[in-house]
Amino acid sequence: MQENKRNSFISLLEASFKGVSQVIFIENVVTGFIILLAITLSSYSLGVIALLSAIIGTLVGKVGGADEKIINQGLMGYNSVLSGMALALFLSGPYMWIVALVGAAVAAILTATMMHFMKNTGIPILTFPFIILTWFTLLASYKLDGIQLSSTLAPQNLNSWKLNTAGEIHLLDAIFNGIGQIFFLTNAIPGILIFIAVFWAGRKLGFYAVIGNFFALLTAYALGGEHTLMMLGLYGYNAILTILAVSAVFTTDQNRFSPLTGIIAACLTVPITASISIWLLPYGLPALTMPFVLCTWLILGARKILPRL
Repeated sequence: MQENKRNSFISLLEASFKGVSQVIFIENVVTGFIILLAITLSSYSLGVIALLSAIIGTLVGKVGGADEKIINQGLMGYNSVLSGMALALFLSGPYMWIVALVGAAVAAILTATMMHFMKNTGIPILTFPFIILTWFTLLASYKLDGIQLSSTLAPQNLNSWKLNTAGEIHLLDAIFNGIGQIFFLTNAIPGILIFIAVFWAGRKLGFYAVIGNFFALLTAYALGGEHTLMMLGLYGYNAILTILAVSAVFTTDQNRFSPLTGIIAACLTVPITASISIWLLPYGLPALTMPFVLCTWLILGARKILPRL
């Protein structure tokens, strides 16, 4: 009995770590642990939220009777990780932790719902459950006093919006922040650790992450993007996720031009990020990973008709 409990706990932890790594399409316990370390180094409380959210998402899958394969791959946890972290960062007040952890549980349920509705399309749900849950919760704060929006998010009038392209660009900071922003991190050391975590899982994935980030920065600079946003990595993280999905994860031998398609899709995330950010400005909402989801769905959907892409 004691041995069974120990094995169950270890199995839960392994699936939870994979839930963290599945944010970047990797099913690897070590990668998940390194990413969790990077988050914790940036913020101890955020690291705790990320781990608890991963465990909650995994437990929802287990208690709900989900397929063991899905649970053990970490697929019930990754949207919970992002949802818990986002709500902890973008909310404040005495109920922040409760809302964040409840949100992590709801994200797992929403993940299961979307898996069911999209299973016949052959298109992955990606991080869409996390996006929808986070946006709806943040918007609810305007009507529910128990959910308090952080002061870092504030609605802005488009009439007073001005583009500011001043400032220097430090390439290394932009690169490391680009991958760090996948987990809401803006610091070189966590960014380096996450790159290490990706390369640990596979050199191919690591190289694609670097390439996607580079082309996103190049595109943002060529299109006259704000240097501050480029430095913060806000034009890089969606591009990294997109190129990984299009060129490395959801590709086959039939997709002859997938490396080039991935680069194009990564570049496309830049204007889409800018567009969504402006669209959400009056509501005070962050773009999150919506550009990645839209660009990836665009390519994967097109491949149903154009299989060489």
